[in-house]
Amino acid sequence: MRRGFFLAVATAVCAACAPASKIAPATPQAAFPKNVIVLFADGTASTQWEFGRYTSEHLRKRPFLVTDVVFRQGTLGLMSTCSATGMVTDSAAAATAMSTGEKTHNFMLSIAPDGKPLPTMMETAKAAGLRTGLVTTTAIYDASPAGFSVHANDRRAFQTIVDQYRAFEPDVLMGGGADYFLPSPVGKRNDGEDVIAAFTAKGYRVVQNANDLADLRVSSPPGGTPARLLGLFPESPQSFVDRPTVAERERAALSVLSRDERGFLLFVENESTDNAGHANDIAGLMHALWDFDDAVAVALDFQKQHPDTLVIVTGDHETGGLSVTTARAARSNARIVPGETELRLIDRISLSLEVAADKIASAPVTSAASAAETLDQLLAMHFPGFILDAELRRTILEAGQLGDAGEGRRPDGRDRRDAVATALARMVSRQTGFYWGTSGHTTEPVVVGAIGPGAGIFRGYQDNTEFARHLRSLITRRSVR
Repeated sequence: MRRGFFLAVATAVCAACAPASKIAPATPQAAFPKNVIVLFADGTASTQWEFGRYTSEHLRKRPFLVTDVVFRQGTLGLMSTCSATGMVTDSAAAATAMSTGEKTHNFMLSIAPDGKPLPTMMETAKAAGLRTGLVTTTAIYDASPAGFSVHANDRRAFQTIVDQYRAFEPDVLMGGGADYFLPSPVGKRNDGEDVIAAFTAKGYRVVQNANDLADLRVSSPPGGTPARLLGLFPESPQSFVDRPTVAERERAALSVLSRDERGFLLFVENESTDNAGHANDIAGLMHALWDFDDAVAVALDFQKQHPDTLVIVTGDHETGGLSVTTARAARSNARIVPGETELRLIDRISLSLEVAADKIASAPVTSAASAAETLDQLLAMHFPGFILDAELRRTILEAGQLGDAGEGRRPDGRDRRDAVATALARMVSRQTGFYWGTSGHTTEPVVVGAIGPGAGIFRGYQDNTEFARHLRSLITRRSVR
């Protein structure tokens, strides 16, 4: 008894002496949430989160809410990501595990290896009486939102996925990819159906640009926001700019889903973090992480008004093998330690590597001199302060429209662009210390941060299938051991 008394006193003293800014308010929470917001940064793991925190602090002069609020004040866990195929997952198998609690092969969406459909998280939520929403910055039929809601033997079965969305009828559906909602020749459907019209007939409000989304409340029918929303926006070729932003899409989704008292499950994905990893685009990743953090701010603001909301921040796998380390400049052999100078260089990049590669590889040239001039102009305009090493410059010029005259060969367009983008990525890495190990996925465990009622269930090291089982237990209000 005395030991318990002294332990209680010691605990109280430690709490009293702790910095006030680090003490989270002790507010009682319900065992189960009414609303769940899953914020999903595709391709993001620990290194990316730390990069987002550091750059936000030093360049934006703003706290990074993912780390400073969700991870610090909430529950923190790690999640393994392997699929039934092997150690390295793709987004389809990862989404399947996180949605259904079962492993499957890469490229399969919420279907077991034996071909049996698996109940998805959105199906579970709808059966439990919750409203449902899917939001992404990429095509709405992409692997992650599809894996959390519908089923397909192949993630590339886009028309089938859209048809299942029409049958499932989520309350909110927002992303790109209008092509598989419209018949050929306007779109890519081969059955002549206009699925946008079908959603309209079901009572969905359809928005297709940022202005329509911003004017949603103003132009809504009497009674406020619509009960159902379909947003299909043009997909931007740049990884820096995505309008409407993920935060704007999320805010609209929340206004629709919270118009009654049923509660909801909302999945919000930023795909640009994954795109940047595949392209080894550190500047693109930085902007994508900042955009994602703005979406976290929207969720946390909503949670303040609705304390019965659980906010989860996670990803599906790591992309790119990002490593921040000391570098050695090729020209001077000087050691580069990533810091303020290097961050300012990155911040001045104004074009994604993919778009830059496309501009260089497709620019009309009449001579080697004009090709070099085109390259120099693009670097000066969009990559100020960077110096292109000789062998990287040679790689870019030889991959350009002139091809390799010496051997009479010219790589195809995709190979040409990939070679240019890779060379530009290496230029940035060598002068900043932000290196990439691959253009694909890795096996690095991803982080799961949760804050709000039920958050504690995600603590510790778990498999991605356990994420699904835990989330399902909260949605269906069942205890889990």
